[in-house]
Formats: sequence, structure tokens, C-alpha cells
Amino acid sequence: METSDAAGAFMALGQDTRLELMRALLAAGPSGLPAGALAEHLAVPGSTLSHHLRALEQAGLVAATRQGRSLIYAAQIGRLRSLIGFLTEACCDGVPARCGDLQSLLPETHAMPPVFNVLFLCTRNSARSIMAEAILHRIGQGRFRAFSAGSEPAAEGPLPEVIQQLKALGHETSALHSKSWDDFTGPQAPRMDFVIALCDTLAGQACPEFGGTALTAAWPLPDPAKFSGSTAERATLLNELYAALQRRLGIFTALPFATLDRMALKARLDELAQPQAGAPA
Repeated sequence: METSDAAGAFMALGQDTRLELMRALLAAGPSGLPAGALAEHLAVPGSTLSHHLRALEQAGLVAATRQGRSLIYAAQIGRLRSLIGFLTEACCDGVPARCGDLQSLLPETHAMPPVFNVLFLCTRNSARSIMAEAILHRIGQGRFRAFSAGSEPAAEGPLPEVIQQLKALGHETSALHSKSWDDFTGPQAPRMDFVIALCDTLAGQACPEFGGTALTAAWPLPDPAKFSGSTAERATLLNELYAALQRRLGIFTALPFATLDRMALKARLDELAQPQAGAPA
């Protein structure tokens, strides 16, 4: 980081409201906060908040992503780490042991909670999202809590052949059931860090929108309920769908969450929608 660059960042921070704004965004982590929530938290008018957000954006300290009709602002963790590094890189003539507790500022910090809530959505919550919930529950290794729901949940529950497949692969299935995504929108619902829609939107299926500050992504996959062919062919297609989800979620769980800000995480999630990430043809 150049001296002039660092000076500009410190100048942007050199105001009471902006410092409180940065503290609020750092507390929220990469999930960020909507502008309205920030204005309420800081008790400042929207126009005043916009002025301060612009100054911090121009300094590269915050960034906004659009979520429906709202703008979600998040601190740029990497930029702040570089700023701290600029101050400390010459500390004690390059001998860390002489810098005392100052060195504790330098390691990468975990900007998001150690356990992430992930909600998988599809229309009927009977196959794709059920598979994803089961897979993430097993490979998440305690770092992820998996949920699934649908916009029009199947009254008859998950497809029997999907449950049979999951059981054959060693998954626990007793808790898997079809439910409405409305169950996850109330004040008592767990706060989601990620919401991933698995609907095959290209086929005209309707995926519900999920508000709030959760990072969202669409990984369109074909609906097993629409598979045709023989029993063997349907089993092959289910296996391909399972393998696609397994590969995608394997990549997802391996992401370096501690070092990625909101925009970078969103980009990685969107990349996983590409066929090379494991979607069946």
C-alpha cells in the first residue's frame, strides 16, 4: 500500500460517525447490513448516512451489493488488513517479538461466525434441496448447519427414491421432510448466512426470493420429479444429480471464508453455478 493510499483511507475514517459505521459493519461481518438498518443503528438521517458511506466506499473500506431492492453494505476486510499492515510492517525494525501485543492485530481474523447456516431452496422441497441438506449436514463437519425448504412444499414429502438413495449412501434421513420457506422468514427463524436456490429456472420454475442480508446464489439443477425413462435411467440421473451437489458443496465448504469479503464470497457462489462445478448435463 502506498503512503498516499493509506493517508486517504485514514482520512475517510477520521470522523466519529464513520468510525461507528465501520464498527457496525465489522460486527456484521461479510453478511453486511442494509442501509436502513445502519441509519437506524447510528440514529442518523439517510442523507447523512449516504454521505459517509460514499466517503468510505471511495476509500475502498466498504462495498455494496444489491439484494433485491436493497443495498447491503459490508466492510472490506482485506483493505482494512492492508491498512493495519502498512502501519505495522516496519514495527520494531522487523523483529516481531519486540512489538508486543501489536502483532496480534496482524493474523487473519475470522470475519464470519464459526458455524454458518445454509438454506437450500427449490419449488417442492422434495429432491434437490433435500439432497443438498443431507450432503452438507454430513460434509460440513460441524461448521455448517443445513436447512431446506420450498415455495410449494410437497404434501406427500420427499420423493421416496431420493430418500432411498440417501439411505443407501449412508445419510441420516429421519429428519428430512418437505416444508415451506415461510418457516425461515419469521423473527424466531434461524438467521441464514447463505441461501442457495436449486430450481431449474431455465425450465420456468419459480424460485422464492429470500430477503435479509444472507448471501444468495442460484445453482439451477434439473427437477428429478420430471425425470423420465426406465428405473435404471432414473437411478442414473439421480446419481448424477447427487454427484453434482456433492462436488459443489465440497468446493463451497473449502472456501477460505475468513479471508473473503461479501463481494468475493458472492462471486465464488456464483461461479459454482457453472456446469464445470458439477451440474449434470
